[in-house]
Amino acid sequence: MSGLKDWLNSDVGSAKNTPHPTLEAIEQNEELYAEWDDGEDEGAKSLDVQYRVGILRKLMFIAVCILIMFFSAGFIITQQDGYSIEYWEVYQVIWNHLLHGSPDPYVDGWKAYFDDHVVCNLRLPRIAVGLVAGFGLAVAGAVMQSTMKNPMADSYTTGVSSGAAFGAALAIVLNVTIIGHDGDLLLLAFVFSLVPTALMMILSRYRKMSATTMILTGMAVMYIFSACTTALKLWAEPDALSSLYRWQVGSLNNVLWSDFPMMFVVTLAGTIVIMLLSNRINILSSGDESAKALGIDANRLRIICLLTVSLVTASIVSYVGTIGFVGLVAPHIARIFIGSNNRYLIPACAVFGAALMIISDFLGRTILSPAVLEVGVVTAFIGGPMFLWLIFRQRKEAWS
Repeated sequence: MSGLKDWLNSDVGSAKNTPHPTLEAIEQNEELYAEWDDGEDEGAKSLDVQYRVGILRKLMFIAVCILIMFFSAGFIITQQDGYSIEYWEVYQVIWNHLLHGSPDPYVDGWKAYFDDHVVCNLRLPRIAVGLVAGFGLAVAGAVMQSTMKNPMADSYTTGVSSGAAFGAALAIVLNVTIIGHDGDLLLLAFVFSLVPTALMMILSRYRKMSATTMILTGMAVMYIFSACTTALKLWAEPDALSSLYRWQVGSLNNVLWSDFPMMFVVTLAGTIVIMLLSNRINILSSGDESAKALGIDANRLRIICLLTVSLVTASIVSYVGTIGFVGLVAPHIARIFIGSNNRYLIPACAVFGAALMIISDFLGRTILSPAVLEVGVVTAFIGGPMFLWLIFRQRKEAWS
């Protein structure tokens, strides 16, 4: 008890010995609090500015890609041989067609009629199909890279495109008729596009595979399917040989408006599904353990995503063939400006992929004019060096 009394009587335990704060100390504390409060406001303003700058950068990137598509499309239409039309007349013809439909040659004149027919019926389908193809392949590449945690993954390097091309070629050579011509192409292309995907998922499940090993497995499957497609030429009719060549190289030649609806609907539906899952894909890209901790079935989500992108890839390959490296290049370029958040990355990849396809088609028609390089050749020239660069810089993690 004596110890307790001593403590109560001491300067520490006695409240009466505690000095009262002076007016000067109170003013000093108020100044410190004001400085802290101002610093907190400045920090919040700084974060708000950074957020607004980030949003502006994303919007500018998408706007630039749209402008590139807009102006490149006009050049592609004017560069085609056989019928001359001025650059700005292209947009005027399209605008008049949207407002008034096809012109009457006896009322509007034969020039207006031929301009409308050449632009809207012969040349514009090439642009529309190219935009959808680049859009879908870029989305497929971004999703594969995120779900497989592999920066070198896309529908071409994993063999998905080659499998789909073999399925489409099989439908042509064997003249398969199950649900209709376009439906048969899409059905067999989708079925065979699942083979490389299933093989990689099975091997990665039962045997640990590095990112490079996974891509090498996909490329091995790609060569097998390419060899099978080449072998089909032995049984193909002469009329089918040109189609098989187009499927192997990747081409926008001879596409029609009838090729557009199926590709557009499947690509749009697949993109909507992916966007609805984008937040979960963000979690999955950080690791299966993180996904499991947040109640997400990683394997199930990965299967849904890969099935979706396989269907999108099959719908594109069924009409334009194997166009490589769009899904490899677009996500890496977009990620520089957009970041790794799939909510923003996937739409940006889609727009950039469409612009890349249009630019590649434009370059293919102008570099060696009057000769024409197929769009698949041009994208290979662009994507090949980037693929080598990714291999040489490959590290343990997918990307920094």
